[in-house]
Amino acid sequence: MTDSGLASLPASDRPDIAARLRDALLAASFTADGLLDRLGAPAYAALARSETVPALRATRGDTPLETLVRLFLLQQPVPHARVAAVLPVEEALEAGWLTRVGGGEVAATVDVRPYGGPGGEDWFIVSDLGCAVGGAGGIGQRDEGVVLGVGGASTTLAGITVRTPVASALDLGTGSGIQALHAAQHATRVTATDLNPRALHITALTLALSGAPAADLREGSLFEPVRDDETFDLIVSNPPFVISPGARLTYRDGGMGGDDLCRSLVQQAGEWLNEGGFAQLLANWQHVAGEDWQDRLRSWVPRGCDAWIVQREVQDVTQYAELWLRDAGDHRGDPAEYQARYDAWLDEFEARKVKAVGFGWITLRRTGSADPVVTVEEWPHPVEQPLGDTIRGHFERLDYLREHDDAALLASHFRLAAEVVQEQVGLPGAEDPEHVVLRQHRGMRRATKVDTVGAGFAGVCDGTLSAGRILDAIAQLVNEDPVLLRDRTPAQIRLLVEQGFLDPAN
Repeated sequence: MTDSGLASLPASDRPDIAARLRDALLAASFTADGLLDRLGAPAYAALARSETVPALRATRGDTPLETLVRLFLLQQPVPHARVAAVLPVEEALEAGWLTRVGGGEVAATVDVRPYGGPGGEDWFIVSDLGCAVGGAGGIGQRDEGVVLGVGGASTTLAGITVRTPVASALDLGTGSGIQALHAAQHATRVTATDLNPRALHITALTLALSGAPAADLREGSLFEPVRDDETFDLIVSNPPFVISPGARLTYRDGGMGGDDLCRSLVQQAGEWLNEGGFAQLLANWQHVAGEDWQDRLRSWVPRGCDAWIVQREVQDVTQYAELWLRDAGDHRGDPAEYQARYDAWLDEFEARKVKAVGFGWITLRRTGSADPVVTVEEWPHPVEQPLGDTIRGHFERLDYLREHDDAALLASHFRLAAEVVQEQVGLPGAEDPEHVVLRQHRGMRRATKVDTVGAGFAGVCDGTLSAGRILDAIAQLVNEDPVLLRDRTPAQIRLLVEQGFLDPAN
């Protein structure tokens, strides 16, 4: 399978050769840890920015690892004999992983990049040459059919995904296959789709070279390749979410007007989820003049689903246009053409009354509740990845709060969540603090103000006493009517539970 203007790909139906290649790569310590040791932290970090000079300087020797770095990461021709000492070179040539070039040398046909799995697994992500790290190299100037490797968006999605064992998982817009690779570790059956057939081919290579089970690969846009009778326990997608004038670049531009692709994906996801199943994706959304962006996103959520939507970043339309023009390398071309494309972006935004664009995470969970909960918030602050357990816990707490009225809440037992600390803020020497803050040091790393009752309540929660008993004791200490305290405190308890400061003890 060959796309116009792109090199042919290795055979994806030779798992035997992929297995032998994998063994050879591992034997040479061509792994994430091995690269860090060989290259050093600065050169290793430079590779993630598509800067190769430090790595070239660090691989001037002829060790097996240096040979593989030059061949697969730096895309340098290497003498045949030197490669033959490391890899089954003739089989790799036959299967198309390597190609002969002049002067008795061989070169890689794809980028192969070591990637460390969450459990310490040694995986390999395959992508088109020069496309391993986002669009930093001006990929858009080369060909719209390229398949990118691992970037910040793909690792973010992998980190926020709920990783409970499931029977079935669907990766929409699989690209190089990183989400399918992660899903294969905890899903019995993985289905991966992509509009670009080249991406499906590369996903098969990524899975085979990583020693993962093969996925069911299907060509088509969004849910088109999914059968009407299919449902899934997990749906993940890092879609082409960029809001752009037209669909020039397949890997990033959705081809629908504005943020319609992301809206369609969210609205359709609910019908393909099993009860209790999660759909998780990254998205961009428009901030339209005269419209609340949170209401816009709430309108996307399908019926029968809880949702947690987190806006991580907002850019005005000029910043946004410049980001993606640079991603495509347009700033390096003809200045007049760059200006015309910039104008086209601003014309598109002006026509749609778009003032800014938001970026963030969307998680849906199919629920049997008649009262789904939709939470939309802005959280631009640092978080601690991976967040899969944090996100699963959020929805579990929603279930708990839905099932417990105030009386049941007061009869319940709670524990202070791990690594929550209390901070008191006030003037030096003051008898009482101006306010008290509870702060998480894990997960979302939230901080919330509480009054003295809330701080005292949280500090005592160790699962031993019910919430009501604790409030009665606090009422005695502060000389307050216990009935009134029981009446006004459940709302504060609910907030602390919802935001993960308190966990139900049972």
